Amino acid sequence: MFLIIVGCFVLPSLAAQVPLSLSPDLIPPLESVTVSTIAQPYNSASPLDSDSLEFSPWQLDEPPPADETGHFVFETVNSLLQHWPNTRYRNGHTMVPGVIPKGTLLYHGAANATIPTVPEWTATDPEHSTIFCRGSPDTGCWHLTLAATRPLKVLYFDGTSAANTINGTLDTQDIIAWGELRPDWRFNEDERIEDLCKWGAQYAVDGYVRMEMDFEVMLCDFTAGMEVVSWSHLASLIEPVSTVPRIPNFFLLRMFEVMQAGSWHNRYPGDTRIKLDLAGIVSLYDTTLVPSLISSRDGQERCDHGIGAISAADIKAVRRTVSRKLERDQGDTSGIDWKTLFRVIVERYSERFDLMDYLLNSENNTTVDQALKVQVQLRVMLTPYIFHSTAPPSASYDSSNSWATPVFKACGTTHTSSIVSYISSLNPSERLLLNAVQETTREICRVITKMWVSSVLAGLDAYIPRDSTPDAAQIVRLMDSWRQELSALMKWLDWSVWVRCRPACGPEEMCYLPTWPINVPRGRRPHRPPHRQYESSGVINTSHPDSLPITHELLMQLPSAQDDDWRKPQPKCIRRVAPYGF
Repeated sequence: MFLIIVGCFVLPSLAAQVPLSLSPDLIPPLESVTVSTIAQPYNSASPLDSDSLEFSPWQLDEPPPADETGHFVFETVNSLLQHWPNTRYRNGHTMVPGVIPKGTLLYHGAANATIPTVPEWTATDPEHSTIFCRGSPDTGCWHLTLAATRPLKVLYFDGTSAANTINGTLDTQDIIAWGELRPDWRFNEDERIEDLCKWGAQYAVDGYVRMEMDFEVMLCDFTAGMEVVSWSHLASLIEPVSTVPRIPNFFLLRMFEVMQAGSWHNRYPGDTRIKLDLAGIVSLYDTTLVPSLISSRDGQERCDHGIGAISAADIKAVRRTVSRKLERDQGDTSGIDWKTLFRVIVERYSERFDLMDYLLNSENNTTVDQALKVQVQLRVMLTPYIFHSTAPPSASYDSSNSWATPVFKACGTTHTSSIVSYISSLNPSERLLLNAVQETTREICRVITKMWVSSVLAGLDAYIPRDSTPDAAQIVRLMDSWRQELSALMKWLDWSVWVRCRPACGPEEMCYLPTWPINVPRGRRPHRPPHRQYESSGVINTSHPDSLPITHELLMQLPSAQDDDWRKPQPKCIRRVAPYGF
């Protein structure tokens, strides 16, 4: 009865998957669709030109080339406007045009009652802007709330792109603003925003989106496409002398609240107030656009990636490409929902890989039980691609396991084969996205197919029985091999969804990654000139901790991060209520 019910649901669902361009009368019967018909090889498009380049042969023992970058592009796209992954990898490589929709609120804290008449910074959350609302308890401070009266055209820089470090966090902005890398100008924020706005004026850019403790918008003109919602004279955030018991270290409370506001955008979908146009993405992981960076990544972990080795010619190419993206007609797109495509792939595999990793390293089951549970996960993932005729040869030895090639191909092309069929309609940015999906899913499917093949040959797949049963030593070797293969795949993918506090934090805690400006190693806190808004205010500029007056050394009271903790931040639980600590 169960099989009959399942059949009633499966057959209609298969019919629903038929391409819309085919009429039912032209659909061949399922029996006549052969494996070779379903599992056709596909063509990989390079990001910028060919629509006929083929991937390397579909060999299960052939890993991706060491200089391949599609998986970096993939995880970057999957992480855009999310605080957590862009805290892990501070040095951004990507610029994406976008819009801030009409009606969106932006916030600006000030030391006086004057609305800015020059480019200035706004926050997407008031917890962020109010720390710039400066004034004594006697004078109070000023806080501006703005609303967009039309869509605002913006350019987004990924990474922790508002951090004034010497490590490369500002590099993508600098090549746009000045046509060169200027780490010595890392604190020249006034010049940076002014020159970015001058450069973007020819493309009608209203502002630039960056991230530090939270997201911010560098707004070029407070009167263009904006209206004042409120211009409030607020009570000062500086505590007056009082006998009333207070929360210890009021400064840390305010800093924590900014960090917490940023954490609201930690995971997908990130900060939804900025709508990015992925069909205009420009990535410095695009090896066709920026070949000068290929060798600089040799042997490096992603946390060490930067663009310091970029050539002058490639800088010109990047600036030229970003200009074209900002000039392009918004209709210059295939209409593919790239954001959802990337998300579908992450959702399909991320939790299952996490479970498999747990099962492979669990001590709660016997080795055979562990192997069988992992094998079930492999079989489930590959079920849509295991054909009726799929089976290893019974008589001959097949060292390449070519009998499983159709499974590998079908799995690796399922998300992209229809897109490849009309690749000529994709613009260069979309071809980059397609290539990222192809390279990423190909490696995922190569590894899980290889693992499944070994389970079949070991006699663990109940649907493809073998003549002999595996002995204990064989199972142990199989499990060791699986651990290595899955671990290598997850390390290669490096999805931030797997980076979290384990065990989970308690009710009075939140999971936190060491970030700018709190956790900058003390030896890397050089002095800087004050930001113009606070040149004479004598107050703390929290965005630039290195400029603290001698009477305000609160940041210096915090434990200094070790270089390794800063270079490769690891999640930890911190308190959401006093006593605070980072």
